[in-house]
Amino acid sequence: MKNPIEKIEIDKEFALFSEYWRPKIIAELNDQEVKLVKFKGEFVWHHHDIEDELFLVWRGSFRVEFRDHIVELKQSELIVVLHGIEHRTVADKEVEVLIFEPQATRNTGDIADEYFTTPIGAKI
Repeated sequence: MKNPIEKIEIDKEFALFSEYWRPKIIAELNDQEVKLVKFKGEFVWHHHDIEDELFLVWRGSFRVEFRDHIVELKQSELIVVLHGIEHRTVADKEVEVLIFEPQATRNTGDIADEYFTTPIGAKI
């Protein structure tokens, strides 16, 4: 993690990893974490009991699927998924996304998955 008074170059941080679905913490503020993640394909259906999530598309496009509708997102667009709402993310091509969420939020919410669940506190 960077010194709090240094700038963070997001493109350079994305270049440091290639794995999908494993968010990396790049900053922390007010009990929140700013994470970078790359993904391609379908994530698991899940929800978060108490945490809301903000997804901001840095590069590419993806969709957030809910049980009753789908929201398409492209570069410079964001969505807030409120806690308790079941969802999954899907990207036909690689996408780079910033996530803002409370500290120690498990990326798979109520689901523990051997492939998709990221260890808490994973940093670049």
